[in-house]
Amino acid sequence: MTDSKRRNGLIASATLLGGVLTLAACGGSTAADHGSDGGADGPRHENAQQVDEAAAKDASKAKIKILPADGATGAGINSDANVTVGDGKLTEVTMTSAESKQKIDGTLSADGTSWKPKQALERSTKYKVTAHAVDSKGRTAVENSSFTTVSPANSFVGNFTPENGSTVGVGMPVSINFDKPVENKAEVESAIKVASSSNQQVVGHWFGDKRLDFRPQDYWKANSKVTMKLGLDGVEASPGVKGIQNKTVSFNVGHSQVSTVDTQAHLMFVVRDGKLVKTIPISAGGDENATYNGKMVISERFKQTRMDGSTVGFKKKDGKGEYDIPDVPHAQRLSASGTFIHGNYWGKGIFGKSNTSHGCIGLEDAKGAKDAKTPGAWFFDHSQTGDVVDVVNSPDQTVKPDNGLNGWNMDWSEWVAGSAAQQPGTVVQQ
Repeated sequence: MTDSKRRNGLIASATLLGGVLTLAACGGSTAADHGSDGGADGPRHENAQQVDEAAAKDASKAKIKILPADGATGAGINSDANVTVGDGKLTEVTMTSAESKQKIDGTLSADGTSWKPKQALERSTKYKVTAHAVDSKGRTAVENSSFTTVSPANSFVGNFTPENGSTVGVGMPVSINFDKPVENKAEVESAIKVASSSNQQVVGHWFGDKRLDFRPQDYWKANSKVTMKLGLDGVEASPGVKGIQNKTVSFNVGHSQVSTVDTQAHLMFVVRDGKLVKTIPISAGGDENATYNGKMVISERFKQTRMDGSTVGFKKKDGKGEYDIPDVPHAQRLSASGTFIHGNYWGKGIFGKSNTSHGCIGLEDAKGAKDAKTPGAWFFDHSQTGDVVDVVNSPDQTVKPDNGLNGWNMDWSEWVAGSAAQQPGTVVQQ
């Protein structure tokens, strides 16, 4: 073979080998198979990319954020739900209950950057949210979301006394009863702040795992104001059980009235703002059913009420109460177990002389509570919820601090020891 033929053969082999290598490397056809411009697929890919880039440049810069996040469960009912926007303004927000289709009214901020519901949401309810916004060039943005609020089984509430805006006596504690047991007592207690305009130190005390009371070392100062901030929203009482309340309530402390009942003298001494204003003959509990000793706070008041002994353990063999009086006048509750100070129209000649009741404190009164001049009527008309009745010289034991609102029968060191937060309440100037 001549050199020229050999060279031509090597060139042909190299060309063939190069084709094989090219196929092995790419695993498919090359651009040359479709022409130098890449064929039909090439221009379509380039045009789609150009369209995407153009759309991105024209998109609204407004960035909407909806909370809780889409698909969230166990959301709080007070402050969890809100809509915000960055680089724009909200133009419309619609929140509806997925089941009832009820629309939830909301409040849009003055600058148009945030929105929130006006009222607390319902528990165990799915809500849908649609938000619209525009940026500085008027370009629109839309966001949709849905979430489900916490169920009753996974939430807890605190029912408290006294009521917001009420006027009470100096002995009225803040008492909160939770509808579920509280394991994380320190966290729950720390989320509740009780303070007085009188700058008194206020400390909480736990009675079991469902009741928390707050009080100062001594009675509230007369004519002061007490404020409670209940910040339980999102606070975990126990694993998987969170609070849903976030509110501030306040009450006024009126006059200072502490009445001392001496069961041996059969007299009650009513002291108002440090001055003795009246001495009233009484009849306390008899020897077999003596009245509790101790400081007891008036927690309920009834112009007339029924008293049935069977409801507090005084029963006859036939199961009926040892007494059943349908119209007891001017009754004011002193303990949860049934101790009252009330009017008595059926006892004759006993007031100031003998103790005959089943544990209550009786004052002379008229049937039907119709005589305003009787001692029973006078005391009722000059008392208020939160006033203190202090019973002394009775042969019975001292009333338990958790039997009613009677934590004043616990000394201060013991009271403070029952605080899980181990710190006093914050003082707030009113």
